[in-house]
Amino acid sequence: MSDILEQSQARQRLRSLGEALDSGALKQVSRILNGGLSPSDIAHLLESSPPRQRALLWNLVDKSLEGEVLQYLSDDIRGYFLSQLNAQELAEVIEDFESDDLADLLQQLPDTVIQEVLDTMDEQDRQRVEEVLAYPEDTAGGLMNTDTITVRPDISIDVVLRYLRRHRSLPPMTDSLIVVSRRDQFVGTLPITKMLVSNPATTVREVMDTDVEPIPVSLSDTQVATLFERYDLISAPVVDDDGNLLGRITIDDVVDVIREDADHSLMSMAGLDEDEDTFAPVLKTSRRRAVWLGINLVTAFIASAVIGLFEDTIEKVVALAVLMPIVASMGGIAGSQTLTLVIRGMAVGQITQDNVGWLLNREFFTSVLNGLLWAVVVAAAAVIWFKDPLIGGVIGAALIINLLAAALVGTVLPLFLKSRNIDPALAGGVILTTVTDVVGFMAFLGLATVFYA
Repeated sequence: MSDILEQSQARQRLRSLGEALDSGALKQVSRILNGGLSPSDIAHLLESSPPRQRALLWNLVDKSLEGEVLQYLSDDIRGYFLSQLNAQELAEVIEDFESDDLADLLQQLPDTVIQEVLDTMDEQDRQRVEEVLAYPEDTAGGLMNTDTITVRPDISIDVVLRYLRRHRSLPPMTDSLIVVSRRDQFVGTLPITKMLVSNPATTVREVMDTDVEPIPVSLSDTQVATLFERYDLISAPVVDDDGNLLGRITIDDVVDVIREDADHSLMSMAGLDEDEDTFAPVLKTSRRRAVWLGINLVTAFIASAVIGLFEDTIEKVVALAVLMPIVASMGGIAGSQTLTLVIRGMAVGQITQDNVGWLLNREFFTSVLNGLLWAVVVAAAAVIWFKDPLIGGVIGAALIINLLAAALVGTVLPLFLKSRNIDPALAGGVILTTVTDVVGFMAFLGLATVFYA
């Protein structure tokens, strides 16, 4: 109930802020921004504002809040604001960042600026950040936070409790302590809940969990997210190849990965960046979209070239020009269904070399059944429309051929692209559409040429 009330109050403050902006009451805007909205709400407001209004709002944000607000912004917008700051201003903004968040932020900056910022930090903080920066951002090493609390297995729970009380606070998302050997090798975890109900005289070794599998530092962020989802994790230790503890990953970072992957899958199918700014300037937006439009234009010319090969046949049977889009459209939809299913299966780790054969077999027979069903429907409609049984048979056969090709390409293409380190979500849709268009036109017009020659 309190969460609902807080959300309602936040929406009311946002409405009040919009009204104040419209009226030009900047003092009221500043008061609402810095006194009534959380950093995440401010970030949402910035992302929802056109460029000129966004710049005005950012200038009104209190300096002490800028760092927290930056953490919630998309990479595109955050990169713009970061480019407006010098090294000293950056150092002040990121003063309270956790090492993983700071590493993510620094990776958006030029190398020279990164070094300048690192030079302003104390040795301990700089070492923590450099440890995270040493790994690619899309791996467990890039996600991890080096701020961990570790204990030895041979000490008592009472000693652990006294040790914890010496801290002013625990790192966020601390659901368990990490148990390590004297050489910092991972041994197990000590859940906070289990520690609180255990006999203080009991040793850590007696109550710790040893069945927890640490996450290898080189594991991809997508696989990390899968592990968190599968085992309902809140945090997980990260180790190197020798089993030495490097840090931990927490659920808040994994949620970001899940959202980024979802955005990536959705936006890539349209050739857009997942960090695309909704309110980006016209020239910037046009430049980004022009490349993908050019690629699609090339594929359209390929399909048109295939149609051109059968120009004489189309001139003889005008009905072919009317019915052509049906064959291509049905193949494109069928292929997209298979492609989307396979890409999702690959993303969640369900598709492997062992079961891809079964999946291909299933898609083949599904296409046969759907092809037969809709071939009959389309053929009947064509016969009734043009009073020509032959054209009904031609389009029905072409439809079956194209649906089978769509199923084959939709299943195999993502696996092939993945093996070549090409993003299936980005390139799969364009290639699939080209193939189904070409196969559909070739089958339909080729059969028509044979039977109408």
